[in-house]
Order: sequence, then structure tokens, then C-alpha cells
Amino acid sequence: MRRLLVATALSLLGLLAFIGHAPAAGADAAMPAGIELRFSEATLSPDGLPTQVRPVQLPFRWDHAFPGRGGKASYRIELPEGAVPAGWPSALLLSGVGNQVAISLDGVRLASFGTLGDSGYDAAKGTQLVLVPASVAALHRSGQPQQLVIETTLQRQRGGGLASIRYGAEAPLTALYRSQQNWRHTSAIVYAVSLLLMGGLAGGLWLRQRDALYGCFALAALSGVARNLDRVWPEVPVPWPLWGAVVAVCYACHIALIARFVLLVLNRNPPWLVRAIYAALAVSVALACASFALARPVLWTSSLVILQLTSIVCLPYVIHGALVARRRIAGVLMAAGTLAILAGAHDLLLVRMGLFGGANYTLTPHAMFFFVMILAGLVVERYSRTVADYSALNANLAARVAEREEQLRGAFETVRQQQQEQAVLLERQRIMREIHDGVGSQLVGLLNVVTQPAPDRRVVEEHVKLALDEMRMAVDSLQPTQDDLPTVLATLRYRLQPRLDAAGIALVWNVAVIPPVAPFAAQAAMQLQRILLEAFTNVLKHAGATRIVMQVSWHGDETPPLVRIVLTDNGRGLPATPDDGRPMGHGIANMRSRAQAIGARLEIEAVEGPEGGTRVRLDWPCGPA
Repeated sequence: MRRLLVATALSLLGLLAFIGHAPAAGADAAMPAGIELRFSEATLSPDGLPTQVRPVQLPFRWDHAFPGRGGKASYRIELPEGAVPAGWPSALLLSGVGNQVAISLDGVRLASFGTLGDSGYDAAKGTQLVLVPASVAALHRSGQPQQLVIETTLQRQRGGGLASIRYGAEAPLTALYRSQQNWRHTSAIVYAVSLLLMGGLAGGLWLRQRDALYGCFALAALSGVARNLDRVWPEVPVPWPLWGAVVAVCYACHIALIARFVLLVLNRNPPWLVRAIYAALAVSVALACASFALARPVLWTSSLVILQLTSIVCLPYVIHGALVARRRIAGVLMAAGTLAILAGAHDLLLVRMGLFGGANYTLTPHAMFFFVMILAGLVVERYSRTVADYSALNANLAARVAEREEQLRGAFETVRQQQQEQAVLLERQRIMREIHDGVGSQLVGLLNVVTQPAPDRRVVEEHVKLALDEMRMAVDSLQPTQDDLPTVLATLRYRLQPRLDAAGIALVWNVAVIPPVAPFAAQAAMQLQRILLEAFTNVLKHAGATRIVMQVSWHGDETPPLVRIVLTDNGRGLPATPDDGRPMGHGIANMRSRAQAIGARLEIEAVEGPEGGTRVRLDWPCGPA
């Protein structure tokens, strides 16, 4: 930041030096810039006092001679002979005159700035160049004396009077005029625009961040704009002395808030000093308003003294930060603050009070501009630091995210392995349970039959076939087709078809197009197969049927959607007891239990009609995939 501020300061000084010393195009640098006129006979008519006619030495400050009073003044000056070479056009350069002016030479009106007595115009805001017509200048070269008359009207506390006057050749005076105009006007406009831009930027940052540093500088910069505009704005729409009070209040706010800004930059905010700054600001504003309302310039002077002392009190904290704490920004603020205090002392003692010979030019606007560059450096530094912090934060977050991703990958791999192991274990348990409940139970029943003294071959054969069917269904359940219902049903038909053919039973297979349904577990497929196997087995063992009709349909309009399976035979119907004398209902109870396990609804009923028979209907809710 220090390199940025140094470079900016050198650039600014170079620009101002160029503005102040750049000659006008075509000017003769070897020709002297006229003769300075230092004395005048003046007729002074201050409001409320008798008219005075006396010689005055230039520059003449009306406010120093008649503080708090307006009035009229007429200055008579004899132009010296030989100031302009023969054949050269001549001119007059007035470094400051006000507040409204009419200039005549030997009774010939040369120029006027504003209307005498009209306070809407202030000619003292700039340097005035008056060209002398060749006809008027010719009278002087013929040896006749020439008298310059400058008539002015002045408003109280407005800084009127008559500064130095130069008389000479037009070319060098024009070059000097442009140089002074550039120095006074261009610098004031540059400062006003810079303060406006930086104040707006600081205000925007304050709205976003609510940082007191930005808010304080925004107010300080925007209040400084009025002071700089007043230096170059001759026709202000606000009447005098109201405009004077406005500028004075803005200037007081500008100085006090800059002092507060310095403390905020250093992060040194002793409560007593903060209260002192705001108290000084309040007193200064009150004195400024009273000064212009009561026509008492001494009140505004006292206000400036208070502001100067407040700035001096803040300086030790800046020096401590620069020399003891070794802070770079404190060193920059110490240099800028010292320049501002010295410029303020110059303006207060020499310009305002007229001590030590007095002065006509102010230095405070130039010194205060360094704080604009300091804020620019602070914004750049904070932005750079924020970018660096965000880059470090992003790098840290990226590292932490990568670490977390690695941990998640490890955890996911562990969970995946656990899931695989659990799936294998569950499948193992399912197979064991199916073997135990299916093949195992059939083998146990077969063992009971064969251990009888005279086993029935037909019963033995039935148990063997059922055991084979159970084993085949267990093997089929291991195939990855559980989410394909038509395939599950087709597999069951393939297993049962030989038994049906051997029993002479015709199978009518009427399976409609079934859309893909949501995947279902192997256990559900096994339960469905066992329900249908039990239904087919009952037909084979007890119905004496010659035909079985298998209908499967999709009912997507139901709530919830379901698959309906209807198995109808033309046998003898539902007997009270089977042929082997066992109580009826054990197989049907198993069918209902299995249907309930998969969330299906099972209905078994007799078929009315000449053929008779039994109908088994299974409604199995399963949504589309």
C-alpha cells in the first residue's frame, strides 16, 4: 500500500506542477509578465461607517479592514509608462477582486464581472484577465496619463477586496492567467470530483459492510465537495450569506470527520477523544451558523481555531502508531496529518487572520486531498487482503473437501462390503429356510410314509414330486428374474407342465401383457410360486379336473395398481374332506398366509355352472417400474 500511495502522491504532485507551470501555446517565455501595481488611491464606503478616501497597499483585504461589513469601494491607479513595448497589445491581470466589479480606463469601460450590488455573482472566485483595446492603449503611448478605475461592491464575510494587479503585454499575462486558472480552477474541480467519487464509493461500501470507517469517510468527502466547488463557482443559486454558512458548516464537518477517520484507520478510539471530536464539530457548526447570521467573523475564526486544536490533539496517536507500533499506515497518516495541520495553520494565521504579512491562497484543499489517496490505498489493500483470504479459504476448503471425500469413499466402500456380506448372508438364510420349509418338509413327509409297514406307492411318488418341485422353485428363485413377473409365471408353468400332461389335464394359458413392475424380492417370487403350486397341486390331487385355465391381467386403473391371477378348473369343486381322509384346510391356510406375507388378497370359491369346479383369485398390488 505504501508504494501505491507514494506513486499516487508523486503523480498528483507532477500533475499539479504541470498545471501550475504549463505555458500557453505561442507565449514568449523571454518576455516579463508585466509590472505589479502595489498602491492605489481608494474610496471606501463600508456599511454603517463614514466614507474613507485614503491610499491602500495591494493586496487589500476588505474583511480585514472592515470585518463583518459590506459596502462599496473604488480604486484609482495610474498606469506606469513603458510597461508595454510599442506595438504590443496590453492587458491587466487581477489575481483577485470582488465581489462585483466594473473596470474602466480613462473613462472607457473595459470589463465588468457581475452587476454592482447584485450578490448573485462573486468575481473573487477566480483570476480576471482584462484586455486593453488598442485605441485606449494608444493614448498612453502618446504621453497622456492614464488612470485605471476599479469599482466594486462587497458583501460581508465574503472575502472581497483587491489583490495584486499586473499590467503589461498581453501574451505573457495571458500565459500567467492560464497558469493561475489551471492551478486554482482545475485543481479545485479535480479535488471535488475525486471527493465525490471516493465519497460515493465509501458510502456504497458502508451500505454493504456497515463499517464505520467507510461511513465516516463518505460523510467527510461529500462535505468537502462544497468547499472545493465554492472556490470556482461564481454564480451560486443559494443567496449570500446563507451560502457562506452552508460552506462553513460543510468545511467544519470535513475537518472533524477526517480527524475521526484517522482514528478509525488506526483503530485507536479513546472515548474521551471521540467525544471531544464530536463536541468540537457541534461547537464549530454552531459558531459557523452564528457567525454568518450575526455578522461576527470572529465566531467563525474561533470555530477554525477549535478544529485546528482538535486535529493537533489527534496527532500524538498517529505519531505513536508510526514510531512506536511501527505501522506503515500510521506513517502515511502521520505525513498526511502533519501536512494538513501545517496547511490549516497557514490558512488560519496568514489567510484568515492576515498575520505575518498575510496570504491570498489556501493550502488546506491540497493537503486534505492526500486522505483521498489514503482511502484508495486502504480499499485496495483490504480488497487484496480479502482476495488472499478467500483464496486461502478456498484452498483450505478444497483440502478439507478432498479429505472428507476420501473418508466418504472409505466409508462407502466399507458399507458396500457390509451390504454385500449382509446380502450373501440373507440369501444364504433364505435358501436354508426354503430348503427347510420346502424340500425339507416334503422329505420329512416322505420319510414318514416310507417308514410305514406298507407304504402307498402313489403317496410316495406324490411326495417325491412335491419335493422335486420345491427344489426346482428354490433353484429358480436364485435366477435374477424376480422383477419380471411373466418370466416367473412361465418358469412355474415349465416346471408343472410335465405333471399336468401326465395327469391328462389341459392347461389354458391366458397371460395378458404385463408392464414392467417395481422390482420385488426373491422371497416374494417364491411365495407367489408356492401359492400357485399349492393351487395346482390341489387340482392334481383332489379335483379330478381335465382342464385348468390360467388368466393373468394388469389393472392399472385400480388403487393401488395390481396384477390379478385367476386359476379356474372344471373339477368336482371344494369337498368337505379329501380322499385320504385328512382334515381339509391346511393347504388353503398356507396359501392365505403366503398371500398375506406379500400383501396380496386371496379368494377361493366354487364355480357355478354345469361344469362346476373351483376358482382361485389372487390380487397382488405392485406398482409399475
